[in-house]
Amino acid sequence: MSTPILSTKLYIPSPRSRAVLRPRLIERLNEGLRLQRKLTTISASAGSGKTTLLSQWIKDSRLPVAWLSLEEGDREPARFLAYLVAALQTVGVDIAEGIISKLQAPSPLPLSVEAIVTAILNHIATMGNRFILVLDDYHVIDSKPIDSALGFLIEHMPPQMHVVIASRQDPNLPLARLRARDQLTEVRTSDLRFTSAETSEFLRRSMGLDLSAEDAALLESRTEGWIAGLQLAALSMQGQQDAATFIRTFGGKHRDVLDYLVEEVLQQQPEGIQDFLLSTSILDRLCGPLCEYILRSEDRDAPKNTISGQETLEYLERVNLFIVPLDKERRWYRYHHLFSDALRQRLTRTGASAAGGERDVSELHRRASEWHERQALLLEAFQHAIAAQDVDRAARLIEGEGIPLIFRGAIGPVLHWLDSLPKEEMDARPALHVMHASAMLMVGQMTGIEPKLQAAEIYLKAAEDDYTRDLIGHIASIRATLAVSKHQPGTIMAESRRALEFLSPHNLPVRTATIWTLGYAYQLQGERAAAGKAYREAVTISQKIGHIMINMMATLGLGMIQEAENQLYAAAETYRRVLDLAGDPPLPAACEAHLGLARICSEWNDLDAAEQHGQQALHLAGQFEHIDRGVACEVFLARLKLSRGAVSEAVAMLDRADHFARQHHFTHQLPHIAEAQVLAMLLQGNASSALQLAQKFELKLSLARVLLAQGDTAAALVMLEQLRTDMEVKEWVDEQLRVMVLQALALQAHGEKLKAAQIVADVLGMSEPGGFIRLFIEEGQPMRELLSAATVSKPMQKLFREAVDKSKQKQLLREAIKKPMHDYLERLLHAFDAERLESGVTSVFVPGFVQPAESLIEPLSRRELEVLRLIADGLSNRQISERLFVTLSTVKGHNRMIFDKLEATRRTEAVARARELGLL
Repeated sequence: MSTPILSTKLYIPSPRSRAVLRPRLIERLNEGLRLQRKLTTISASAGSGKTTLLSQWIKDSRLPVAWLSLEEGDREPARFLAYLVAALQTVGVDIAEGIISKLQAPSPLPLSVEAIVTAILNHIATMGNRFILVLDDYHVIDSKPIDSALGFLIEHMPPQMHVVIASRQDPNLPLARLRARDQLTEVRTSDLRFTSAETSEFLRRSMGLDLSAEDAALLESRTEGWIAGLQLAALSMQGQQDAATFIRTFGGKHRDVLDYLVEEVLQQQPEGIQDFLLSTSILDRLCGPLCEYILRSEDRDAPKNTISGQETLEYLERVNLFIVPLDKERRWYRYHHLFSDALRQRLTRTGASAAGGERDVSELHRRASEWHERQALLLEAFQHAIAAQDVDRAARLIEGEGIPLIFRGAIGPVLHWLDSLPKEEMDARPALHVMHASAMLMVGQMTGIEPKLQAAEIYLKAAEDDYTRDLIGHIASIRATLAVSKHQPGTIMAESRRALEFLSPHNLPVRTATIWTLGYAYQLQGERAAAGKAYREAVTISQKIGHIMINMMATLGLGMIQEAENQLYAAAETYRRVLDLAGDPPLPAACEAHLGLARICSEWNDLDAAEQHGQQALHLAGQFEHIDRGVACEVFLARLKLSRGAVSEAVAMLDRADHFARQHHFTHQLPHIAEAQVLAMLLQGNASSALQLAQKFELKLSLARVLLAQGDTAAALVMLEQLRTDMEVKEWVDEQLRVMVLQALALQAHGEKLKAAQIVADVLGMSEPGGFIRLFIEEGQPMRELLSAATVSKPMQKLFREAVDKSKQKQLLREAIKKPMHDYLERLLHAFDAERLESGVTSVFVPGFVQPAESLIEPLSRRELEVLRLIADGLSNRQISERLFVTLSTVKGHNRMIFDKLEATRRTEAVARARELGLL
């Protein structure tokens, strides 16, 4: 069983019973709480008593305290946040399991630190009691992402929370702003320095030295009140006959003083203790069994080592030899940081003597690595293997016993080590090149991946064993994933098949990822059935082995297939399941699920929800590098603006998206951008430019729409008939539905209203299970007439065909509209009425509904049309505000926009102009 470590980081150190009390400093800390300041910083040099002061203050505090002791290994944002969450849980902050599981997931995933902090803040806000969060030794972090996250937390944290940071230097936070707002309490080195009186009390009470007032004052002057220096000096003075002479000769620069005193302290200790201190100084954390393991002798003839690691650690604590307990059971300890640094420096220079010889530093690290590996502490084992310069051991450890370390949140250390290895070491172990490429892929360093894969291949050609074949398969899988980001179906397909051919049957994580990439290739090629089969297989396997990332991505693929099959309700449920897998806060890959939900909500005519999901998708997509998902989100949001009548804004967004896509060679997105631009051009009355753009990108459905808008219904019908046949052959029911809608409108405009009504009836049958609404609304009044005609009974249809007089047909149609309609059709017609699209202002995709460019530069929005009609009805501004449940200032704002767009200065002019344009 491994010795627990995480809990030691959350242990609040107990104040020493003989420590000097600092009432003036404790009062300053209490003042920060009384004034409800956000932050307290204790910024001072090493050994100044920061932790001791905090432990004294907390002992008498009535508030619960979450304590987190930090180390250099905590610089990884995911690791830091995991420990932060654990600390907050100790004071009752109920952190959601989604956050915890995501931070502890074996698969390393790109995370939004700000999003995680936001979620944590939301949970803190639910607490009713005040509490203190202490971050000790914050200076070891040195991480801009963590600095930003902490700054965000402090800026937005609720009033019941107070943060205390102990650090050797000012944290990289907006301290000036907090200081100006009186939100900061500061304790600095000068505050922590002992006065002469405190020095005398410290030497007498803590160190057992009874010096004269003059000697104490001199020592305080020599050390400048530096507590660690005082302690080192006091240890050296123990047993000295002439303390005054020692104090007078004591001095020098900080490093010289430290080196001198450590040597003097060490020389006063028994040889066994010296050996123990130097040998164990390589450890960040110490426990008895670990110390015994690295101190054991390999010489069978040497006397058996009888040193008890635990007893020695307890002895060092009793004699105040710079050791700090990390848990209440006194199982784990650490050396004072300065003492540890000095011991390591001496160890490097001289080695540690034992049994008449010297210990090799590399051997000590190798033993530490062995012990940590046996305790399943693989990251610590890996780090000691690196320090031992044991490349073979480190290379084996990063494999992680089936789950590589890069899948355990250790991407940074592994990548840093691989970056530092000489080329000959990498070439001698092709697997390291593959691991290097995999790690680079996970952090988005796309450009350097292929050279690593090629380097590995050079040294794999000669070998034919199973291990080599598996590496070849892994290389192909990485290349397939690279091709996914570029939407290259041919490359994805070839590399995925090669990967499955070479990968070991037991390498389930990589095989499952490859099945997913194969499914995406099928999807790009339009082979939707094959894609769905691959996605389902990937979901099944990934759920069995706990591969969260592939489970999420394959489930996402299934949602896209359902959406393409017009199963909108099933697709929405699948996308929501993806969001559950992505956790809270969601992983960046969840952007695709939000985008899918945005499309579905838009189709269901819930434009507000659609925009919300679209914005969330855009935010998450921004966390990726070198992929086009942000462009896809921009295009969707631009189309949403078109639906809302904000044409100018949509055009600007599409122009930006087009420029960005071309600049970054996202050619896959250009047809999608062009399709939206065609609609915008039609809204602006620029049919000729729309025609050119549709032809340039061979957008057949868009081209048919332009022909229809230009009145060439015959040409549009020919094209639509062929398109419908093609879609039916491919069984692309989503595209078939879009074609049939436009085909019905073309037939209506061509005078074949009965055929149009029959197609609309078929469309209704296809669209009703998915609850489609915008599919119809976007086509405006002509579609509303077709939907009304769809309610005509068969006898009425016969009368309609026999009626040669158009006025008679219209009369029959009006009578038919009064017949009972089923629920779905009622919903559609109510949706039309709610949007008031019968005016035709926003319906510009069919003849007679193209907004002339010279009429209005920018169409009126739906709300502006509603206000305009109420103005025409003679309502006052106040009456309009009461009717629409908005403020009076909002109504006046709408009036200004209406007058600007209609080039009017008063109400009567606006109404007259609107009537000229057919808006009223």
